Amino acid sequence: MSLKLRLIVMNFLQFFVWGAWLLTIGAYWFQNKGWSGTAFGAIFSTMGIASLFMPALMGVVADKWINAEKLYGLLHICGAVMLFLVPRVDDPHTMFWVMLVNMIFYMPTIALAITVAYNALKKDGRDVVRDYPPIRVWGTVGFIAALWTTSLLHMETSAGQFYIASAASLLLGLYAFTLPPAPPRMGRSESRALVDVLGLTSFRLFKDRNMAVFFVFAMLLGAALQLTNAYGDTFLHDFAGVPAFQDSIAVKYPAIIMSISQISETLFILTIPFFLRRFGIKAVMTMSMLAWFLRFGLFAYGDPGDRLWMIVLSCIVYGMAFDFFNISGSLFVEQQSDSRIRASAQGLFMVMTNGIGAVFGSLGSGFLIEHFFTAADGSKDWHGIWVTFALYALAMAIVFVPLFKHKHDPDAIRRAQQRPEGELAP
Repeated sequence: MSLKLRLIVMNFLQFFVWGAWLLTIGAYWFQNKGWSGTAFGAIFSTMGIASLFMPALMGVVADKWINAEKLYGLLHICGAVMLFLVPRVDDPHTMFWVMLVNMIFYMPTIALAITVAYNALKKDGRDVVRDYPPIRVWGTVGFIAALWTTSLLHMETSAGQFYIASAASLLLGLYAFTLPPAPPRMGRSESRALVDVLGLTSFRLFKDRNMAVFFVFAMLLGAALQLTNAYGDTFLHDFAGVPAFQDSIAVKYPAIIMSISQISETLFILTIPFFLRRFGIKAVMTMSMLAWFLRFGLFAYGDPGDRLWMIVLSCIVYGMAFDFFNISGSLFVEQQSDSRIRASAQGLFMVMTNGIGAVFGSLGSGFLIEHFFTAADGSKDWHGIWVTFALYALAMAIVFVPLFKHKHDPDAIRRAQQRPEGELAP
């Protein structure tokens, strides 16, 4: 098997594990278990909590003590055990702790997968910038394949989705031990300051007003991402209670409809260089916020019948909403950061979006939905929910434009694109 194919398999399984349950756990939670919205928000916060410390901690372990591919494999095997235990949980409190441990094992594997891939490509004399993105795209394909598998097997509301994810995680964990070795890069006797290990030196970027504004809004956009991940699939499932929509494709296979979002994401990634060069980061981030406004607004007025086109269009818009703040934001951080803290600056960007933003979005949305948009019988006012989220995104755009005063420099963007770092998301 060629090196490229081996890394493609790794990336495919990496996001297959996540895609098997990430967008459908809401349907399992509400349609199967009937647990509360606030408790569900806490479940989605687990990935944010884990992202606050585990990637940095496991990075130190891989740098100093254990081969990255072996640590990667061990984490996935442990994650497989936790996913296998999920169906045996009968109360939301226990579910929180099981999912938190699962996320503690899973979240650092995203960064470790990049480490393993970069190390293998460089040792093989490959150009990482040219050769890695086509490999990483297969991660998104794996995410889509997992969504389709869960949906076509009618496991969106059942515990079967976690067994699928567990099996894939176990397979990937064992497969990881066959990957090219990525030995520790730092001698055991060599040490770094704790602030460097944890990436805290990058917080000096907050001294710059524009960077402070950028990171705050990156956090708010990270919260928006959690809203669509947490509630998109269960929103479509709730239409099963409406006789006119019970036999519609969107109700029977909501995960397949939602997978259009990931397909769109792979396409919008290709447009980022053009938009960044032509319009600059301020315009691109504003476009992302307006795209989130459309994403939620179209959900508010769409349905699986005559207005299915609104839901499909919402999924297409998602590609712009996600990529234009996630990938473009990473390039902007690369451009603005001192070379000595570039890696920790990228880590700070991930903490703000996948860490603090994820926790804020998960807990905040769970509280709002349960206390303001859930009736006594458990039914939800989805129109009100999506309109509220849409207004949240629109408010971000309105406030962001006057606060963020960065001036577009096309040459700086080109320089940044010559040395991109980071990963493409599912």
